[in-house]
Amino acid sequence: MKLSILAGTEAERRLLPGGTHRGPTPYVIAIMTFAMMIVAAAGLALANAAGIVAGAVEHRYVLQLPDGTSGKLDQAVKAAASVRGVTNVEPVSEDEMRRTLEKWVGPGGLGKDLPVPAIVHLELAPNARAANIAAQLGRALPGSRFIAEEATVAPLLGSLRALRWLAVALVLLMAAATSAAVVLAARGALDTHRSTIEIMHGIGATDEQVALLFQRKIALDAMVGALIGGALAAIALLVIGGGGMAMARELAGGPPLDVTDLVVLAMLPIAAVVLATLVAKFAVLSALHKVI
Repeated sequence: MKLSILAGTEAERRLLPGGTHRGPTPYVIAIMTFAMMIVAAAGLALANAAGIVAGAVEHRYVLQLPDGTSGKLDQAVKAAASVRGVTNVEPVSEDEMRRTLEKWVGPGGLGKDLPVPAIVHLELAPNARAANIAAQLGRALPGSRFIAEEATVAPLLGSLRALRWLAVALVLLMAAATSAAVVLAARGALDTHRSTIEIMHGIGATDEQVALLFQRKIALDAMVGALIGGALAAIALLVIGGGGMAMARELAGGPPLDVTDLVVLAMLPIAAVVLATLVAKFAVLSALHKVI
């Protein structure tokens, strides 16, 4: 979008005043820009969360034994540590398992003679073959189960990714709604200035020259609305994110939005202005061709 479109000449500003920002266009674009930035920020945060969760469990597995008593937990730890490709072994003690199970069955629900399952968390090397390791552990520890933590959190990852695509769809729908509002505003401006258009055509002005006037007016309105909506969205994100930023870093292991995400959010108001300007041009040209 050229700067001359926004500047215009003194004669063009007298023909179609664009500095008063009357009409609903700036307000509609401000609301849409605000909503798009909030929804886009939520979608980007969900995408980052899904990536962090998937990366955290990518090479982690759980070795389960139905009975962890009589030294079987130590046997499982030694067997897992001796397998090539296992880089880290973290056993869950019997006391910790009992405390965890008592939260579900209640205090005293587990007798001393009741066997408690054993759990060992394993981390594999990036190039390790999980199937081979599972086979080796199965031979060394009959009855054990080798479970990928990624499979455990798969429903959570699926929900996060679905919500991310929902956010993308909502942003596209709001962009379409913004385009429709610009088309209505352009047609309304044409009806308002119909006599001026007829005079311009009478003195030899082309449809492109007339469309440029309306394109400039709507571009100015879109710029004002996008700046207001973008500023309000930035303030809202700072207020919302400021309170929970430390907690989000601790839970997710990183910030909800990185620098690239912030650049994408900052580009949305600019994209809204460009979209409104292009839609206005084509809408005005289409309407003028139908009139002529």
